[in-house]
Amino acid sequence: MKKLKFYIPMLAMAAAATWAIADPTGNVIDEVAWVVGDEPIYKSEIEEMYQQAQYDGQTFEGSPYCAIPEQIAVEKLYLHQAKVDTIEPPESAVQSAVDQRMNFFVNNLGSKERVEQQFRKPYAQIREQLVELMRNQYTIQQVQSSLTKEVKATPADVRRYYAGLPSDSVPLVPLQVEVQIITLAPAVPQQEIDDIKARLRDYTERINSGESEFSTLAYLYSEDPGSAKQGGELGFHGKADFVPEFSNVAWNLSDPKKVSKIVESEYGYHIIQLIEKRGEQANFRHILLRPKVSQADLDSAVVRLDSLRSEIGRGSFSFEEAARYISQDKDTKNNKGIMMNSSSGSSRFEMQDLPAAIARRVETMQPGDVSQAFVMMDEKKNKEVVAIVRLTARIPAHKANLADDYNLVKQMYEEQAKEQILKDWIERKIKETYVRIEPGWENCNFHYQGWIK
Repeated sequence: MKKLKFYIPMLAMAAAATWAIADPTGNVIDEVAWVVGDEPIYKSEIEEMYQQAQYDGQTFEGSPYCAIPEQIAVEKLYLHQAKVDTIEPPESAVQSAVDQRMNFFVNNLGSKERVEQQFRKPYAQIREQLVELMRNQYTIQQVQSSLTKEVKATPADVRRYYAGLPSDSVPLVPLQVEVQIITLAPAVPQQEIDDIKARLRDYTERINSGESEFSTLAYLYSEDPGSAKQGGELGFHGKADFVPEFSNVAWNLSDPKKVSKIVESEYGYHIIQLIEKRGEQANFRHILLRPKVSQADLDSAVVRLDSLRSEIGRGSFSFEEAARYISQDKDTKNNKGIMMNSSSGSSRFEMQDLPAAIARRVETMQPGDVSQAFVMMDEKKNKEVVAIVRLTARIPAHKANLADDYNLVKQMYEEQAKEQILKDWIERKIKETYVRIEPGWENCNFHYQGWIK
Protein backbone atom coordinates (compact mmCIF):
# COMPACT_ATOMS: atom_id res chain seq x y z
CA MET A 1 0.00 0.00 0.00
CA LYS A 2 1.35 3.41 -0.94
CA LYS A 3 2.02 5.77 1.92
CA LEU A 4 -0.55 8.53 2.21
CA LYS A 5 0.39 11.99 3.38
CA PHE A 6 -1.70 15.15 3.15
CA TYR A 7 -0.18 18.63 3.03
CA ILE A 8 -1.95 21.96 3.21
CA PRO A 9 -0.45 25.27 2.03
CA MET A 10 0.94 27.44 4.82
CA LEU A 11 -1.30 30.36 3.87
CA ALA A 12 -4.38 28.18 4.16
CA MET A 13 -3.14 26.84 7.50
CA ALA A 14 -2.77 30.32 8.87
CA ALA A 15 -6.21 31.34 7.63
CA ALA A 16 -8.04 28.14 8.50
CA ALA A 17 -9.40 29.44 11.78
CA THR A 18 -11.37 32.12 9.96
CA TRP A 19 -12.31 30.28 6.76
CA ALA A 20 -15.86 31.05 5.70
CA ILE A 21 -17.96 31.53 2.59
CA ALA A 22 -19.27 35.04 2.19
CA ASP A 23 -21.76 36.60 -0.23
CA PRO A 24 -20.83 39.72 -2.31
CA THR A 25 -21.88 42.01 0.56
CA GLY A 26 -19.43 40.33 2.93
CA ASN A 27 -22.04 38.53 5.01
CA VAL A 28 -20.91 35.09 6.16
CA ILE A 29 -23.23 32.40 4.74
CA ASP A 30 -21.23 29.29 5.69
CA GLU A 31 -18.41 28.37 8.05
CA VAL A 32 -15.64 25.78 8.12
CA ALA A 33 -15.93 23.33 11.03
CA TRP A 34 -13.01 21.00 10.20
CA VAL A 35 -10.12 20.87 7.76
CA VAL A 36 -8.76 17.47 6.73
CA GLY A 37 -5.67 17.67 4.53
CA ASP A 38 -6.64 20.50 2.20
CA GLU A 39 -10.34 19.62 2.31
CA PRO A 40 -12.70 21.80 4.39
CA ILE A 41 -15.81 20.41 6.07
CA TYR A 42 -18.50 23.07 6.14
CA LYS A 43 -21.16 23.55 8.77
CA SER A 44 -23.79 23.31 6.00
CA GLU A 45 -22.54 19.79 5.08
CA ILE A 46 -22.95 18.69 8.68
CA GLU A 47 -26.43 20.19 8.93
CA GLU A 48 -27.51 18.49 5.69
CA MET A 49 -26.26 15.10 6.86
CA TYR A 50 -28.03 15.59 10.18
CA GLN A 51 -31.29 16.40 8.38
CA GLN A 52 -30.93 13.28 6.22
CA ALA A 53 -30.13 11.15 9.27
CA GLN A 54 -33.28 12.39 11.00
CA TYR A 55 -35.32 11.55 7.89
CA ASP A 56 -33.82 8.02 7.85
CA GLY A 57 -34.41 7.56 11.59
CA GLN A 58 -30.67 7.23 12.27
CA THR A 59 -29.42 7.71 15.82
CA PHE A 60 -25.97 8.61 17.12
CA GLU A 61 -23.87 7.71 20.12
CA GLY A 62 -23.28 11.10 21.68
CA SER A 63 -23.72 14.37 19.84
CA PRO A 64 -24.43 14.28 16.09
CA TYR A 65 -22.26 17.40 15.82
CA CYS A 66 -19.33 15.21 16.88
CA ALA A 67 -20.21 11.99 15.04
CA ILE A 68 -21.15 13.52 11.68
CA PRO A 69 -18.02 15.63 11.03
CA GLU A 70 -15.86 12.69 12.14
CA GLN A 71 -17.71 10.48 9.67
CA ILE A 72 -17.15 13.03 6.87
CA ALA A 73 -13.46 13.28 7.80
CA VAL A 74 -13.02 9.50 7.63
CA GLU A 75 -14.74 9.45 4.24
CA LYS A 76 -12.24 12.03 2.99
CA LEU A 77 -9.37 9.75 4.04
CA TYR A 78 -10.89 6.86 2.11
CA LEU A 79 -11.63 8.98 -0.98
CA HIS A 80 -8.08 10.30 -1.07
CA GLN A 81 -6.81 6.73 -0.92
CA ALA A 82 -9.11 5.84 -3.81
CA LYS A 83 -7.45 8.56 -5.90
CA VAL A 84 -4.01 7.22 -5.00
CA ASP A 85 -5.05 3.69 -5.98
CA THR A 86 -7.14 4.88 -8.99
CA ILE A 87 -10.27 3.15 -7.70
CA GLU A 88 -13.50 4.06 -9.48
CA PRO A 89 -16.98 2.71 -8.71
CA PRO A 90 -19.16 0.99 -11.35
CA GLU A 91 -21.31 3.77 -12.80
CA SER A 92 -24.25 1.44 -13.50
CA ALA A 93 -24.42 0.47 -9.82
CA VAL A 94 -24.28 4.14 -8.79
CA GLN A 95 -27.11 5.17 -11.11
CA SER A 96 -29.23 2.19 -10.09
CA ALA A 97 -28.78 3.03 -6.39
CA VAL A 98 -29.71 6.67 -7.03
CA ASP A 99 -32.84 5.65 -8.94
CA GLN A 100 -33.93 3.39 -6.10
CA ARG A 101 -33.35 6.12 -3.54
CA MET A 102 -35.20 8.80 -5.52
CA ASN A 103 -38.11 6.41 -6.10
CA PHE A 104 -38.14 5.71 -2.36
CA PHE A 105 -38.43 9.45 -1.64
CA VAL A 106 -41.25 9.95 -4.15
CA ASN A 107 -43.18 6.87 -3.02
CA ASN A 108 -42.96 7.87 0.64
CA LEU A 109 -43.65 11.58 0.20
CA GLY A 110 -46.19 11.22 -2.61
CA SER A 111 -44.76 13.32 -5.44
CA LYS A 112 -41.60 14.99 -6.80
CA GLU A 113 -42.96 18.34 -5.63
CA ARG A 114 -43.22 17.11 -2.05
CA VAL A 115 -39.66 15.76 -2.26
CA GLU A 116 -38.52 19.24 -3.28
CA GLN A 117 -40.44 20.75 -0.37
CA GLN A 118 -38.96 18.28 2.10
CA PHE A 119 -35.35 18.90 1.03
CA ARG A 120 -35.87 22.55 -0.01
CA LYS A 121 -34.11 22.01 -3.32
CA PRO A 122 -35.04 21.36 -6.96
CA TYR A 123 -35.50 17.67 -7.79
CA ALA A 124 -32.58 17.71 -10.25
CA GLN A 125 -30.24 19.16 -7.61
CA ILE A 126 -31.28 16.52 -5.06
CA ARG A 127 -30.52 13.82 -7.63
CA GLU A 128 -27.16 15.38 -8.53
CA GLN A 129 -26.10 15.45 -4.88
CA LEU A 130 -27.31 11.89 -4.41
CA VAL A 131 -25.21 10.74 -7.38
CA GLU A 132 -22.11 12.16 -5.71
CA LEU A 133 -23.07 10.62 -2.37
CA MET A 134 -23.66 7.15 -3.86
CA ARG A 135 -20.51 7.34 -5.96
CA ASN A 136 -18.52 8.14 -2.82
CA GLN A 137 -20.18 5.29 -0.90
CA TYR A 138 -19.33 2.75 -3.59
CA THR A 139 -15.77 4.09 -3.79
CA ILE A 140 -15.30 3.80 -0.03
CA GLN A 141 -16.67 0.24 -0.06
CA GLN A 142 -14.12 -0.68 -2.73
CA VAL A 143 -11.26 0.82 -0.71
CA GLN A 144 -12.42 -1.05 2.39
CA SER A 145 -12.70 -4.30 0.44
CA SER A 146 -9.18 -3.81 -0.87
CA LEU A 147 -7.83 -3.25 2.63
CA THR A 148 -9.57 -6.31 4.11
CA LYS A 149 -9.46 -8.75 1.18
CA GLU A 150 -6.87 -10.98 2.88
CA VAL A 151 -9.12 -11.73 5.86
CA LYS A 152 -9.97 -15.43 5.68
CA ALA A 153 -10.78 -17.34 8.84
CA THR A 154 -9.37 -20.82 9.39
CA PRO A 155 -11.18 -23.32 11.65
CA ALA A 156 -8.45 -22.74 14.25
CA ASP A 157 -9.10 -18.97 14.11
CA VAL A 158 -12.81 -19.52 14.63
CA ARG A 159 -12.33 -21.93 17.55
CA ARG A 160 -9.86 -19.58 19.22
CA TYR A 161 -12.19 -16.61 18.73
CA TYR A 162 -15.20 -18.49 20.12
CA ALA A 163 -13.22 -19.73 23.12
CA GLY A 164 -12.23 -16.16 23.93
CA LEU A 165 -15.77 -14.73 23.79
CA PRO A 166 -17.15 -13.68 27.20
CA SER A 167 -20.31 -15.57 28.04
CA ASP A 168 -22.45 -12.46 27.72
CA SER A 169 -21.02 -11.76 24.25
CA VAL A 170 -22.10 -15.09 22.75
CA PRO A 171 -25.14 -14.15 20.63
CA LEU A 172 -28.56 -15.69 21.10
CA VAL A 173 -29.66 -17.34 17.86
CA PRO A 174 -33.46 -17.07 17.43
CA LEU A 175 -35.65 -19.99 16.41
CA GLN A 176 -34.76 -21.03 12.87
CA VAL A 177 -36.27 -23.42 10.35
CA GLU A 178 -35.20 -25.21 7.18
CA VAL A 179 -37.88 -25.62 4.53
CA GLN A 180 -38.34 -27.37 1.18
CA ILE A 181 -40.89 -26.20 -1.37
CA ILE A 182 -42.66 -27.40 -4.52
CA THR A 183 -44.65 -24.92 -6.58
CA LEU A 184 -46.92 -25.00 -9.61
CA ALA A 185 -47.69 -21.92 -11.69
CA PRO A 186 -51.00 -22.64 -13.47
CA ALA A 187 -51.10 -21.76 -17.14
CA VAL A 188 -52.78 -18.47 -18.01
CA PRO A 189 -55.84 -18.84 -20.29
CA GLN A 190 -55.17 -17.74 -23.87
CA GLN A 191 -58.18 -15.44 -23.76
CA GLU A 192 -56.59 -13.55 -20.84
CA ILE A 193 -53.37 -13.11 -22.83
CA ASP A 194 -55.31 -11.93 -25.90
CA ASP A 195 -57.23 -9.40 -23.80
CA ILE A 196 -54.01 -8.00 -22.30
CA LYS A 197 -52.38 -7.65 -25.71
CA ALA A 198 -55.47 -5.87 -27.01
CA ARG A 199 -55.30 -3.39 -24.14
CA LEU A 200 -51.61 -2.72 -24.81
CA ARG A 201 -52.25 -2.22 -28.53
CA ASP A 202 -54.98 0.27 -27.61
CA TYR A 203 -52.57 2.17 -25.34
CA THR A 204 -50.00 2.24 -28.15
CA GLU A 205 -52.49 3.70 -30.62
CA ARG A 206 -53.58 6.36 -28.13
CA ILE A 207 -49.97 7.37 -27.48
CA ASN A 208 -48.95 7.40 -31.16
CA SER A 209 -52.01 9.45 -32.12
CA GLY A 210 -51.29 12.03 -29.42
CA GLU A 211 -54.55 11.27 -27.64
CA SER A 212 -52.75 10.22 -24.42
CA GLU A 213 -49.33 10.56 -22.84
CA PHE A 214 -47.39 7.36 -22.12
CA SER A 215 -46.72 8.54 -18.57
CA THR A 216 -50.43 9.16 -17.90
CA LEU A 217 -51.45 5.69 -19.07
CA ALA A 218 -48.61 4.13 -17.06
CA TYR A 219 -49.75 5.97 -13.93
CA LEU A 220 -53.35 4.84 -14.43
CA TYR A 221 -52.93 1.27 -15.66
CA SER A 222 -49.41 -0.16 -15.23
CA GLU A 223 -49.22 -3.08 -12.81
CA ASP A 224 -45.60 -2.44 -11.89
CA PRO A 225 -46.05 -0.78 -8.48
CA GLY A 226 -42.46 0.46 -8.39
CA SER A 227 -42.69 2.57 -11.56
CA ALA A 228 -46.40 3.30 -12.07
CA LYS A 229 -46.33 6.22 -9.63
CA GLN A 230 -43.44 7.67 -11.67
CA GLY A 231 -45.42 7.50 -14.90
CA GLY A 232 -43.72 4.21 -15.78
CA GLU A 233 -40.23 5.72 -15.53
CA LEU A 234 -37.56 3.18 -14.53
CA GLY A 235 -34.53 5.47 -14.09
CA PHE A 236 -31.09 4.98 -15.62
CA HIS A 237 -29.91 1.38 -15.77
CA GLY A 238 -27.47 -0.81 -17.63
CA LYS A 239 -28.66 -3.43 -20.09
CA ALA A 240 -27.86 -6.27 -17.68
CA ASP A 241 -30.20 -4.82 -15.02
CA PHE A 242 -33.28 -6.10 -16.87
CA VAL A 243 -34.38 -9.52 -18.05
CA PRO A 244 -33.06 -10.26 -21.58
CA GLU A 245 -36.49 -10.14 -23.27
CA PHE A 246 -36.99 -6.57 -22.01
CA SER A 247 -33.42 -5.37 -22.67
CA ASN A 248 -33.22 -6.74 -26.21
CA VAL A 249 -36.20 -4.63 -27.27
CA ALA A 250 -35.58 -1.57 -25.08
CA TRP A 251 -31.97 -1.02 -26.17
CA ASN A 252 -32.99 -1.13 -29.84
CA LEU A 253 -35.28 1.88 -29.36
CA SER A 254 -33.86 5.10 -30.76
CA ASP A 255 -36.84 7.46 -31.13
CA PRO A 256 -38.34 8.75 -27.83
CA LYS A 257 -41.64 9.33 -29.65
CA LYS A 258 -42.05 5.67 -30.61
CA VAL A 259 -43.55 2.88 -28.55
CA SER A 260 -42.05 -0.60 -28.66
CA LYS A 261 -43.80 -3.73 -29.79
CA ILE A 262 -45.40 -5.81 -27.05
CA VAL A 263 -42.72 -7.61 -25.01
CA GLU A 264 -43.38 -10.80 -23.05
CA SER A 265 -41.22 -11.53 -20.00
CA GLU A 266 -41.54 -13.65 -16.89
CA TYR A 267 -43.25 -10.66 -15.22
CA GLY A 268 -45.99 -10.19 -17.81
CA TYR A 269 -46.44 -8.11 -20.97
CA HIS A 270 -44.85 -4.68 -21.54
CA ILE A 271 -44.78 -1.78 -23.93
CA ILE A 272 -41.69 0.45 -23.63
CA GLN A 273 -40.74 4.02 -24.48
CA LEU A 274 -37.20 5.41 -24.56
CA ILE A 275 -36.61 8.56 -22.52
CA GLU A 276 -32.84 9.08 -22.81
CA LYS A 277 -29.59 7.21 -23.40
CA ARG A 278 -26.29 8.11 -21.70
CA GLY A 279 -23.50 5.86 -22.92
CA GLU A 280 -24.17 2.39 -21.53
CA GLN A 281 -27.01 3.70 -19.34
CA ALA A 282 -30.57 4.35 -20.48
CA ASN A 283 -33.85 5.49 -18.98
CA PHE A 284 -37.16 4.03 -20.14
CA ARG A 285 -40.84 4.12 -19.35
CA HIS A 286 -42.91 0.98 -19.49
CA ILE A 287 -46.45 -0.20 -18.94
CA LEU A 288 -46.73 -3.68 -17.47
CA LEU A 289 -49.87 -5.80 -17.48
CA ARG A 290 -49.84 -9.12 -15.68
CA PRO A 291 -52.08 -11.95 -16.91
CA LYS A 292 -54.31 -13.35 -14.16
CA VAL A 293 -54.71 -17.05 -13.46
CA SER A 294 -58.33 -18.16 -13.22
CA GLN A 295 -59.65 -19.39 -9.88
CA ALA A 296 -60.58 -22.68 -11.54
CA ASP A 297 -56.97 -23.24 -12.60
CA LEU A 298 -55.70 -22.37 -9.12
CA ASP A 299 -58.18 -24.85 -7.61
CA SER A 300 -57.04 -27.52 -10.09
CA ALA A 301 -53.39 -26.96 -9.11
CA VAL A 302 -54.31 -27.22 -5.42
CA VAL A 303 -55.95 -30.59 -6.07
CA ARG A 304 -52.91 -31.79 -8.01
CA LEU A 305 -50.43 -30.83 -5.26
CA ASP A 306 -52.64 -32.31 -2.54
CA SER A 307 -52.60 -35.56 -4.52
CA LEU A 308 -48.83 -35.31 -4.83
CA ARG A 309 -48.59 -34.77 -1.05
CA SER A 310 -50.54 -38.00 -0.51
CA GLU A 311 -48.19 -39.90 -2.82
CA ILE A 312 -45.17 -38.57 -0.89
CA GLY A 313 -46.83 -39.63 2.36
CA ARG A 314 -47.33 -43.18 1.01
CA GLY A 315 -43.67 -43.38 0.04
CA SER A 316 -44.31 -43.57 -3.72
CA PHE A 317 -41.47 -41.09 -4.13
CA SER A 318 -39.58 -38.58 -2.02
CA PHE A 319 -40.19 -34.85 -1.67
CA GLU A 320 -36.77 -34.31 -3.27
CA GLU A 321 -37.71 -36.36 -6.34
CA ALA A 322 -41.02 -34.54 -6.68
CA ALA A 323 -39.27 -31.17 -6.43
CA ARG A 324 -36.85 -32.11 -9.18
CA TYR A 325 -39.40 -33.39 -11.69
CA ILE A 326 -42.59 -31.47 -10.88
CA SER A 327 -41.77 -28.16 -9.19
CA GLN A 328 -41.76 -25.02 -11.32
CA ASP A 329 -39.73 -23.00 -8.82
CA LYS A 330 -36.48 -22.62 -10.76
CA ASP A 331 -34.59 -21.40 -7.68
CA THR A 332 -35.14 -24.63 -5.75
CA LYS A 333 -36.08 -27.50 -8.06
CA ASN A 334 -32.46 -28.46 -8.75
CA ASN A 335 -31.57 -28.06 -5.07
CA LYS A 336 -33.88 -30.83 -3.75
CA GLY A 337 -36.52 -28.17 -3.18
CA ILE A 338 -34.46 -26.52 -0.41
CA MET A 339 -35.18 -22.83 0.08
CA MET A 340 -32.08 -20.67 0.52
CA ASN A 341 -31.91 -17.50 2.61
CA SER A 342 -30.49 -14.82 0.31
CA SER A 343 -29.48 -12.67 3.30
CA SER A 344 -27.28 -15.30 4.98
CA GLY A 345 -26.53 -17.66 2.11
CA SER A 346 -27.66 -20.61 4.26
CA SER A 347 -30.75 -22.81 4.29
CA ARG A 348 -31.84 -21.50 7.70
CA PHE A 349 -34.55 -18.87 8.11
CA GLU A 350 -35.83 -16.95 11.06
CA MET A 351 -39.62 -17.03 10.90
CA GLN A 352 -39.96 -13.36 9.95
CA ASP A 353 -37.62 -13.89 6.98
CA LEU A 354 -39.91 -16.43 5.32
CA PRO A 355 -42.72 -15.34 2.97
CA ALA A 356 -45.77 -14.80 5.19
CA ALA A 357 -47.85 -17.54 3.53
CA ILE A 358 -45.09 -20.10 4.14
CA ALA A 359 -44.42 -18.95 7.71
CA ARG A 360 -48.10 -19.44 8.61
CA ARG A 361 -47.94 -23.09 7.53
CA VAL A 362 -44.54 -23.86 9.02
CA GLU A 363 -45.42 -22.38 12.42
CA THR A 364 -47.57 -25.36 13.43
CA MET A 365 -45.65 -28.11 11.60
CA GLN A 366 -43.18 -30.65 12.96
CA PRO A 367 -39.97 -31.71 11.17
CA GLY A 368 -40.87 -34.11 8.35
CA ASP A 369 -44.44 -32.74 7.96
CA VAL A 370 -45.63 -31.75 4.50
CA SER A 371 -48.26 -29.01 4.32
CA GLN A 372 -51.51 -29.12 2.42
CA ALA A 373 -51.46 -27.21 -0.86
CA PHE A 374 -52.04 -23.45 -0.62
CA VAL A 375 -52.07 -20.40 -2.87
CA MET A 376 -49.32 -17.84 -2.33
CA MET A 377 -47.86 -14.83 -4.08
CA ASP A 378 -44.54 -15.29 -5.85
CA GLU A 379 -42.94 -12.09 -4.54
CA LYS A 380 -40.30 -11.92 -7.29
CA LYS A 381 -42.80 -12.11 -10.13
CA ASN A 382 -45.81 -10.77 -8.24
CA LYS A 383 -48.12 -13.56 -9.41
CA GLU A 384 -50.09 -16.31 -7.71
CA VAL A 385 -48.69 -19.84 -7.52
CA VAL A 386 -49.73 -22.99 -5.65
CA ALA A 387 -47.26 -24.60 -3.24
CA ILE A 388 -46.66 -27.33 -0.70
CA VAL A 389 -43.82 -27.08 1.83
CA ARG A 390 -41.96 -29.59 3.97
CA LEU A 391 -40.43 -28.60 7.30
CA THR A 392 -36.98 -30.16 7.24
CA ALA A 393 -35.72 -28.92 10.60
CA ARG A 394 -36.70 -26.67 13.47
CA ILE A 395 -33.73 -25.31 15.44
CA PRO A 396 -34.84 -23.88 18.82
CA ALA A 397 -33.51 -20.56 20.05
CA HIS A 398 -30.11 -21.08 21.65
CA LYS A 399 -26.77 -19.49 22.39
CA ALA A 400 -24.50 -19.77 19.37
CA ASN A 401 -22.19 -22.79 19.39
CA LEU A 402 -19.60 -24.13 16.97
CA ALA A 403 -21.48 -27.35 16.23
CA ASP A 404 -24.69 -25.67 15.02
CA ASP A 405 -23.61 -22.13 14.17
CA TYR A 406 -20.06 -22.37 12.82
CA ASN A 407 -20.80 -20.07 9.86
CA LEU A 408 -22.29 -17.42 12.17
CA VAL A 409 -19.25 -17.48 14.48
CA LYS A 410 -16.92 -17.44 11.47
CA GLN A 411 -18.73 -14.37 10.15
CA MET A 412 -18.45 -12.67 13.55
CA TYR A 413 -14.70 -13.34 13.64
CA GLU A 414 -14.14 -12.05 10.12
CA GLU A 415 -16.20 -8.91 10.75
CA GLN A 416 -14.23 -8.16 13.91
CA ALA A 417 -10.92 -8.75 12.09
CA LYS A 418 -11.95 -6.43 9.26
CA GLU A 419 -13.13 -3.74 11.67
CA GLN A 420 -9.77 -3.85 13.46
CA ILE A 421 -7.83 -3.57 10.18
CA LEU A 422 -9.88 -0.56 9.11
CA LYS A 423 -9.62 1.08 12.55
CA ASP A 424 -5.83 0.69 12.55
CA TRP A 425 -5.61 2.03 8.99
CA ILE A 426 -7.75 5.08 9.79
CA GLU A 427 -5.81 5.97 12.94
CA ARG A 428 -2.53 5.60 11.04
CA LYS A 429 -3.81 7.95 8.31
CA ILE A 430 -5.01 10.46 10.90
CA LYS A 431 -1.45 10.67 12.24
CA GLU A 432 -0.11 11.32 8.72
CA THR A 433 -2.75 13.91 7.80
CA TYR A 434 -3.07 17.60 8.61
CA VAL A 435 -6.28 18.03 10.65
CA ARG A 436 -7.68 21.20 12.14
CA ILE A 437 -10.89 21.31 14.18
CA GLU A 438 -12.31 24.78 14.72
CA PRO A 439 -13.14 26.06 18.23
CA GLY A 440 -16.53 24.83 19.37
CA TRP A 441 -16.27 21.57 17.41
CA GLU A 442 -13.43 19.82 19.23
CA ASN A 443 -14.97 19.02 22.62
CA CYS A 444 -15.97 15.46 21.68
CA ASN A 445 -15.30 11.83 22.55
CA PHE A 446 -14.29 10.75 19.07
CA HIS A 447 -14.45 7.14 17.88
CA TYR A 448 -10.93 7.30 16.44
CA GLN A 449 -7.77 8.48 18.18
CA GLY A 450 -5.53 11.30 16.95
CA TRP A 451 -7.85 14.00 15.66
CA ILE A 452 -6.77 16.44 18.35
CA LYS A 453 -3.04 17.08 18.00
